[in-house]
Amino acid sequence: MASYAMKITLERIALFQFTPAHCAQARAMLGWSVDELSRESGVSVDAIERFEAKRDVPDVTRLTLAYRFESEGLVFFPGFAPGRGMSVKGSTSNPVGRTDYAMVE
Repeated sequence: MASYAMKITLERIALFQFTPAHCAQARAMLGWSVDELSRESGVSVDAIERFEAKRDVPDVTRLTLAYRFESEGLVFFPGFAPGRGMSVKGSTSNPVGRTDYAMVE
C-alpha cells in the first residue's frame, strides 16, 4: 500500500511542477513542433494546444507530456525554465500503466 501512496504523491508533485509554460519551453529546447510532440507522446495536437493555452486537460494527459519530456532528460521546477537533468531521467511514473490512460486526449 505504501508504494501506491508514494506513486500518487509523485504524480501530484509532477502535476504541480509541470506547467503549460514548461511544455512550450521544453518543446522549444528540443526543437519540437506541437505536431512532433503529439507524435512523440500520443497526445492529440488539440490537447497540447489547450494545455499550453492554460486550459484544462486530464491529469493523465499532463503526466504523459511530462513523462515524454523527462524521458529526454528534462526536469521541471515551478518558477524556472526546464533544465537538463543528470540522473533523473524518467522520474515521472510512466502513465501507460494507469487505469485512466485510455483518457489521454
